[in-house]
Amino acid sequence: MEFAEEDTGIWRLFDLQPGAAGTIIVVAGVVALVLVLAGRPWRVARNVITIVHEAGHAVIGLLAGRRLQGIRLHSDTSGVTVSRGKVEGPGMVLTTLAGYPAPALLGLLFAALVSADRMPAVLTVAGVLLLGVLVMVRNAYGVFAVLVSAAVLFVVAFLAGPGPQAAFVYLMTWFLLLGGVRPVFELQTKRRRGVARDSDADQLARLTGLPAAIWILVLAVLTVSCLVLGGMLLVEPALQ
Repeated sequence: MEFAEEDTGIWRLFDLQPGAAGTIIVVAGVVALVLVLAGRPWRVARNVITIVHEAGHAVIGLLAGRRLQGIRLHSDTSGVTVSRGKVEGPGMVLTTLAGYPAPALLGLLFAALVSADRMPAVLTVAGVLLLGVLVMVRNAYGVFAVLVSAAVLFVVAFLAGPGPQAAFVYLMTWFLLLGGVRPVFELQTKRRRGVARDSDADQLARLTGLPAAIWILVLAVLTVSCLVLGGMLLVEPALQ
């Protein structure tokens, strides 16, 4: 990305100087990392990861021809997406697989949009995703979690200035990339302790005959790869 002229690209769009934007990129990444690693902040912020996780199941399920029945989000940051269709086959495998990589993949998409000077599109995509989930949520806590997320997005998109908008977009993108990785390792830890035996990985094992450990490895590779690629896209401007 070229920054030789101050009136081009992302900096012109958000009325920011390249130096200031580089600071925003780094600080947003550090804050996102703290949110992911810290105990109580993670338990609150993880609701966003759960929303995207269940949206991943829902979107791929619909694309695979399944009939979406609803989404439930719980206060312990777990969730479930119910769909009807064949109980086996590629469509069911892809639907089950889609949840854990969804936040990291969305983060990679956002990073690509930012890199292409399409930062406002990030806010639009986030808004459409929240609206879609809100329509399908079937429990009170789920509605509450989505509405709170939507309210924050609304304030940033329509009331905040260019600087805060840029900071929020970078923070959200970093958080999705980083936050998409931690649940995979949490899942492995739970399975080692003998819990979470009906997880997505275990369902994939039953559907395909491959061990759940293999599927956890697949999920880890997908999420970490998204983090590396998305991170490279995000930090490139700060290195100019």
